[in-house]
Amino acid sequence: MYRLCLLIFQRNEWRETGLAYFGSLGWGRLWSIRLSDKSILEPRSVQPICSRKPDGLQKQSGLFFEMRIIDRYIFRHTLIATVFVTLVLAALVFLMQSLKFIDLVVNSGVSGLFIWLQTFLYLPGFFEIIMPIGMVAGVLFIYNRLTMDSELIVLRALGFSPFRLAQPALVLAVMLGLLLFLTMGWIAPISKSEAMSLRQDIRAQMTSLIFREGIFNEAGSNLMVYIRDRDNKGRLHGLVIHDSRDDSKPASTVIARSGVLVSSKAGQQVLVYDGSRQEVDPKTGVMRRLDFDQYTIDLPQAEKEKKERWQEPDERTTSALISGLSDKGAESNSNRRQLRIELQKRFLLPFLVPGFALIGLSLLLIGNHDRRGQNRKVLMAVSSVVLLEIMFLGSYNLAKQSPAGFPLMLLTVLLPYIVAIIAFYKENMIRRAGEGGNAA
Repeated sequence: MYRLCLLIFQRNEWRETGLAYFGSLGWGRLWSIRLSDKSILEPRSVQPICSRKPDGLQKQSGLFFEMRIIDRYIFRHTLIATVFVTLVLAALVFLMQSLKFIDLVVNSGVSGLFIWLQTFLYLPGFFEIIMPIGMVAGVLFIYNRLTMDSELIVLRALGFSPFRLAQPALVLAVMLGLLLFLTMGWIAPISKSEAMSLRQDIRAQMTSLIFREGIFNEAGSNLMVYIRDRDNKGRLHGLVIHDSRDDSKPASTVIARSGVLVSSKAGQQVLVYDGSRQEVDPKTGVMRRLDFDQYTIDLPQAEKEKKERWQEPDERTTSALISGLSDKGAESNSNRRQLRIELQKRFLLPFLVPGFALIGLSLLLIGNHDRRGQNRKVLMAVSSVVLLEIMFLGSYNLAKQSPAGFPLMLLTVLLPYIVAIIAFYKENMIRRAGEGGNAA
């Protein structure tokens, strides 16, 4: 329930009368007029809620507004909703990314810490999609709720323009845009570079440990490994290992009932149980057999790559991209093109956050209020955001192949600003025309 009431109160030695607003945002004085009659009722102080007059009210003596409380109210709730949606989306991405590494952990025996570390390092790269979506979701939820609860309707009736009501969300969108620029410019590239290096090291170490069942696997030069099957605990069954790595010794064949892959400071090893080791002396042709309860076979260590891996554009910080473009002799023309497109993307991407927010704000704040709800406007906003996101990603991929992609990227970023500016300008002109008609 919202009410506008005429109150009489005292400020210092003067008594004043003013218009007060009551609602879920709180209550307070909107404007006051000083009275000379000191015999009026005993006063009550009222805290102002606005810092300046609304756009629709005429200038009058004693008119005074304090908008800080309303700004903080909308900003705080929009921030909470945006952070909540962003965290939920980040958790979903974290879960989906972690599933990619489960197979490697199950088959090779890598520590489960590898999953969490790899997923955590890859996560910042997804904020280029998560953060704009989280922002527009927070705006749509909070402003739709404020409208359905009639809070924004009361404020608009008091003279606040749609753009004035949109300012708290726009301030938040600009802040998140700056945060996204920092994330995509430095945090995400460094994290992905570390993730790729870690993944490369793990693959190099575990190449010899990933054995396929039912076939002979080449674990290294002159080393063949066969396993019949593998149980749920990673234990191997039915092993046949043929080792001819040492030219000074005869080739040997190990047959074991079971075995397990282990890692030690010395390197990767296979511990086999309940089997025999057989070898034939090439000079005498005599076969020697050794039965054992446990036997250890060292696996060859993966050779490190001699050449340094070329860093992809999304693995480089913004300063590294600029350095790569300035040094013409360091990169080929095709690589320089990839670096330039990535740099352009990083400068354009943060503008999508306020742009997406403007889409939701312009649709929810402009136009007449429908008491049946704003589901149609919300659906239009969601559809517009999805379409713009697809256009931006598509134009980015096109820019890697054709120069026509960058103008499309720029158009996609500027389009919501152009549409929102036109919409707010027309709404302001309609309001001014209505005020002029009422004054006449």
